[in-house]
Amino acid sequence: MKITYIHQYFNTPSMPGSTRSYEMARRLVAKGHHVTMVTSWREGNGFKGWNVTDESGITVHWLHVPYSNNLNFKDRLISFFKFALFSSIRATSLQSEIIFATSTPLTIAIPGVFSSWIRKVPLVFEVRDLWPQIPIAMGVLKHPLLITFARALESWAYRNSSAVVALSPGMKQAIVKSGYSPSRVVVIPNSSDNKEFVCDPESSNQFRSSRPWLCDRPLLIYAGTFGLVNGLGYIVDLAKELLSLGSEIQILLVGDGSELNSILNKARFAGVLQKNFFVEESMAKNQIPILFSAATICSCLFIDLPDMQSNSANKFFDALAAGKPVFLNFGGWMHDLVLEHHCGISGWRRSLQDVARELDQRMHDSEWLDTAGRSAKTIAEENFDRDLLASKLEKVLIAAAEGRVHVSDQSPSIYS
Repeated sequence: MKITYIHQYFNTPSMPGSTRSYEMARRLVAKGHHVTMVTSWREGNGFKGWNVTDESGITVHWLHVPYSNNLNFKDRLISFFKFALFSSIRATSLQSEIIFATSTPLTIAIPGVFSSWIRKVPLVFEVRDLWPQIPIAMGVLKHPLLITFARALESWAYRNSSAVVALSPGMKQAIVKSGYSPSRVVVIPNSSDNKEFVCDPESSNQFRSSRPWLCDRPLLIYAGTFGLVNGLGYIVDLAKELLSLGSEIQILLVGDGSELNSILNKARFAGVLQKNFFVEESMAKNQIPILFSAATICSCLFIDLPDMQSNSANKFFDALAAGKPVFLNFGGWMHDLVLEHHCGISGWRRSLQDVARELDQRMHDSEWLDTAGRSAKTIAEENFDRDLLASKLEKVLIAAAEGRVHVSDQSPSIYS
């Protein structure tokens, strides 16, 4: 089957960021499908216009559209619509039997729908985040006309899709609430790359020994975007509380984003920067397993908004794959999973003092760490393995290409 896969933020393992589309696409290729990825090259320099490469058998069309989390709202909109326009033209020129468009941004629906119309082939739309609900709830999207347009674009995307892939049960509920048939929505959450995230004691020791502030101390890590939605001021406050307890726990944040300078300034003011709170630049995805090997606990952090509780963060599933306990500070389905399966700690709706005390206790308890880590790995292998979920995606695409109206969603009870 010829698949046109549209994702503005596609990454290979040599790049920082999520590799969901890469991992899914290369598995589709391995199953005999021809996958053409239409994406953007976000760096500020390099080629102009389009460039085509082969990435593990995936034919990737890169459009030069600079983008970063440091852009202001206006420049982000320009980036979204520039990609939407030119990718629409490119996608409609490609031979295809199915279009698979994955958000965010929501404007990815534009090339998805137009290429589906012109090529006269079905569209499967994937919802990675609840747009426009989240930016509206955060106050980022405020203008009434923009809100009306965003909601209309969301509805238009669903109406023109043969099936919709949601990354969490909460996302599926929101899609169905909008009027879309539940029989055509399938939950395929972010996945665990269990073969890649195997703990390596040698790499862990090298990582730790190269950082004199760390050595054999307990390490709590955050690896991801430093954005408004992540609310990383929380972990600065937590570092301050741990320092006041005299805890040996060290905190390391790895990544970049619009809130980086704000976080650094807050950490300096709190007196924790370079004491028990450290920040390093983004790593390529293929280097993240080393970071997770060195970690004692891995964190997943977001601001406490109801709409955020349905997220499906990559870092959560990477932690499970690495067999590491997870620390998170928000409610929702992942919070429930952590508590029910005893694979981590939740700080949701708890005082910083209580959270700091539990972290200090648990991160020095080798028996608890081993038990929670084994539980995390079991969940990753039995419920979130990338190969299993890629096979599920393949079935959805084939069903849509064959014109089947109902797409079976036999999701495990653990996340349905």
